[in-house]
Amino acid sequence: MRILVAIAALALSGAAARAETIQPSEAPAHVGSRVTVEGVVSRVHRDARSGATFIDLGLSAAGKGFTAVIFSADAAKFTDVAALNGKTVQVTGAVRLYKGKPEVILKDAGQIAAR
Repeated sequence: MRILVAIAALALSGAAARAETIQPSEAPAHVGSRVTVEGVVSRVHRDARSGATFIDLGLSAAGKGFTAVIFSADAAKFTDVAALNGKTVQVTGAVRLYKGKPEVILKDAGQIAAR
C-alpha cells in the first residue's frame, strides 16, 4: 500500500510541476495559478525610479496584455532583457493581478525563455 501511495504522490508532483501554456489574453482567467504564458514581447522598459524592468506581451492599443516583472534586486540574474523585444517568449510563474492587469514576477532567469 505504501508503494502505491508513493507512486501516486510522485505522479501528482510531476503534474503539478508542469505549467499549462496559455496566451497573454488568457492570463486573467488564471490568477493564482502557475502557468507558462507564451507571446510576442511588444515592449521592454525599465522604470527609472524603482529600477524594475517590465516585459509586456500581447500589449494592445487599449493597454491590455500581460507583463513579466523583474524587480531591481533580481535584475543581475537577467542578461540583455532588451534583446527580447519583438521575440516570442515563454514566461512561467504564478499569475497575479496588479492594478487589474495580469503579471508574473520573475525571480530567476529560468522563468523566461526565448523561442
